[in-house]
Amino acid sequence: MSEPIRISRASVKKPKPKDRELSFGTVFTDHMFVMDFQEEKGWYDPRIEPYGPLSLDPAAAVLHYAQAVFDGLKAFRGNDGKVRLFRPQKHLDRINISAKRLCIPPLDPELALKALVTLVGIEKDWVPSTVGTSLYVRPTIIANEAFLGVRPAKSYLYYVILSPVGAYYPEGMNPVKILVVDQFVRAVEGGVGGVKTGANYAASLYASEDAKHEGFTQVLWLDGRERKYIDEVGTMNIMLKIDGEVITPPAGGTILAGVTRDSALALMREWGLRVSERQIAIDEVAAAARRGTLEEVWGTGTAAVISPVGELAYKGERIVVNGGKIGALTKKLYDAIVGIQYGTAPDTHGWTVVV
Repeated sequence: MSEPIRISRASVKKPKPKDRELSFGTVFTDHMFVMDFQEEKGWYDPRIEPYGPLSLDPAAAVLHYAQAVFDGLKAFRGNDGKVRLFRPQKHLDRINISAKRLCIPPLDPELALKALVTLVGIEKDWVPSTVGTSLYVRPTIIANEAFLGVRPAKSYLYYVILSPVGAYYPEGMNPVKILVVDQFVRAVEGGVGGVKTGANYAASLYASEDAKHEGFTQVLWLDGRERKYIDEVGTMNIMLKIDGEVITPPAGGTILAGVTRDSALALMREWGLRVSERQIAIDEVAAAARRGTLEEVWGTGTAAVISPVGELAYKGERIVVNGGKIGALTKKLYDAIVGIQYGTAPDTHGWTVVV
């Protein structure tokens, strides 16, 4: 029997932004979920309290040794008025996989799911209703033991914050331009590329800023060893359709097991498409483009759902995809996943949890 969740409500409520004013991750709701961990007690005192600053000792391990993991999922308001979380159990499984890799104690999945549903239920009025908008849910675990020394911490803080969001990319569903980088790497085999920890994102910033200055939306990472196999695109998994075959690099190792990636793979296999999870070299992609068999390229991720790629730039060569337009499969995947998220299509997989 999991511990009951203590609830302290905010006495003053914040004004809620209009749907059309929403950007990504700049506005936060009135409440957050918090829980503590001590080595001798385990996880304890699950509570919902007013959103506010955290109190951390300047020697807190997270600030010095980056012992932290997080995840990200969304709640959607359907036309029927119901609020649905999309695949929350899968996200909670993933935060526990990330936690294990960083020597952080796992969460009880049952309590963690109850916490998400309870918190989103309390903040239901914050869930926007326009298609393309949602309530972003950010569960995070940080090491808060005050000590200097490289070892796993003995105390942690788990918290969940919520943010009503608009489209992740201001371009919307327009195909984006991507720069293929071989000077920098995001992750190497045996490292932490396959889990969701802040250090991965810090490592990606320099190349991403470089690409933006050159007029690109994001970067396409290559593998860290040979710098030839495609890895991830920005903060998303990548998929390509070449000569009728859908190809995506295998998850694990350096590549995060994306929940949207998993959803897209399941749908495409149901549709009878030829789908391969295998390594693919950037040179193979360029050769397919020259032959005219590179049909579509898209990214998958919680924030953007499906993000079409219209152009890849590699070593001075412009690889234009599908004439720079959205491909039919890219659009079909987007519509299918969004339909399930907003409740306009049947959820035959049991992917949503109604709040």
